[in-house]
Amino acid sequence: MSQVFDDKGRVHPVTWLLAGPVFITQKKTKEKDGYTSVQVGFGKTKREFRQRDGKELSLNVGDKIDAAAFKEGDAVNVSGISKGKGFQGVVKRHGFKGGPRTHGQKHSEREPGSIGATWPQRVLKGKRMPGHMGVDRVTVRNLKVIKIIPEKNLMAIEGAIPGHRGSLVEVRG
Repeated sequence: MSQVFDDKGRVHPVTWLLAGPVFITQKKTKEKDGYTSVQVGFGKTKREFRQRDGKELSLNVGDKIDAAAFKEGDAVNVSGISKGKGFQGVVKRHGFKGGPRTHGQKHSEREPGSIGATWPQRVLKGKRMPGHMGVDRVTVRNLKVIKIIPEKNLMAIEGAIPGHRGSLVEVRG
């Protein structure tokens, strides 16, 4: 993350993104494939985006999409894979308070406590327990595009975006 000053002298926390160029590598139609979509390629990665309303897409194979597709002040949604945090306990994973440090507690300060009653004599589905955390698809909505440098395909988006440094994210207007 970084920061950018606007025309009025206010500072904005931003994340800089390299936005393309992305090329259209394949176009799927309802008649041929059963649904309408566009496949884009960035480097060695390809990703497909479905058209929900069934309209004909104005993009053709070989067309280029870059940072110039957005303008400053646009509200965008950014999706990516969150950072992995490994196996975590209930205090970090679910925000449990843990037990008291006194009153007979010896080694159970960060434990979950009771996990159920006598009946139904099993652990109910969906019980919040320790486990793997992170590496989930996360979408952050309504982030503002602060600055665009079209000749370098750079764009500054206000706020934090999901994923580690250098990961691939989707920016949708």
